[in-house]
Amino acid sequence: MVVLRSQTTTLRYQTGSDVMEEKDALGLDEAETFVGRDYKTNGYPWPYRMKGIVLFSLLHIGGIIGLFYLHKIKLMTWIFGLVLHILCQICITAGNHRLWAHRTYKAKLPLRIFLMIGQTTTIQNDIFKWAVDHRVHHKYTDTDADPHNAKRGFFFSHIGWLLLNKLPEFNEKFKNIDISDLLADPVVVFQKRYYSILCTIFGFVMPALVPWGLWGEDFITAFFTAGILRCIIGHHTTFLVNSAAHTWGYKPYDIRIDPGENIAVSILTTGEGFHNFHHVFPQDYRTSEHGWRFNLSTAFIDTMAAIGQVTDRRFVSDDVIRKRQKRTGTTGLK
Repeated sequence: MVVLRSQTTTLRYQTGSDVMEEKDALGLDEAETFVGRDYKTNGYPWPYRMKGIVLFSLLHIGGIIGLFYLHKIKLMTWIFGLVLHILCQICITAGNHRLWAHRTYKAKLPLRIFLMIGQTTTIQNDIFKWAVDHRVHHKYTDTDADPHNAKRGFFFSHIGWLLLNKLPEFNEKFKNIDISDLLADPVVVFQKRYYSILCTIFGFVMPALVPWGLWGEDFITAFFTAGILRCIIGHHTTFLVNSAAHTWGYKPYDIRIDPGENIAVSILTTGEGFHNFHHVFPQDYRTSEHGWRFNLSTAFIDTMAAIGQVTDRRFVSDDVIRKRQKRTGTTGLK
């Protein structure tokens, strides 16, 4: 067992030309990463991120079309879409979030490949960018450096941040983030290099191909339902962590911060709604002290540990939790 400090754990950061050069080698060009100015100030070149606007517009149009196909899909397609959605959510929470962004446990290669494929199927950007954004979010929560700063409004923190260029504060803080562990993972590097191809295969083709090939579902019907509509539902489910969990919820561990415990978000996201706990103890693999309750991703990680695919799960002791709660939580500060 690893007992963490009661304060929010600070990641190690690294600067240097070698790291920056490796960023460039992975395709993090200036147009994608170090872009934009505050659209509320003078001198901004163009606040909107057209790639995000076009992509999300097309996906939402496709999702609406999928709604009109729902009445005609076969039962097996319903089941397939639901199972795929749950697996993808687990791959985001247990993979992107708890493994790659926070390194709360270690996973062997077969599991990392599985999590990468499931994460790719969600069409939520590649692991590398997802993890980097999230590390900046945790170190500079709800400030101008936070990519989805909740203080800029519910819509912005939910999806608007993906439609606008990042602020200069993010661009400056990003340069100090240590990405060496991500660059050392061949699964992350492989996905980053071939993300467009992998995303097309697993995010668009596979969800339609499986129902069509295995039980004779119409390909177009499966594409817009199990493919696009499932994707959109997955997006908005994940986005609730950035918006709803930073807006509503009780705060048993630290009443001074905005993230709260939101049971509805926890259920929808397979365990990511215990957000007050998570921001106080970000290196705890459970993201909650409540075990498997409303936390399917924790159950998944524990199951993988039982079969030898997961090691070195990190968590805080009950004693540390109680002391922090007494000092800054609902039983402490007033």
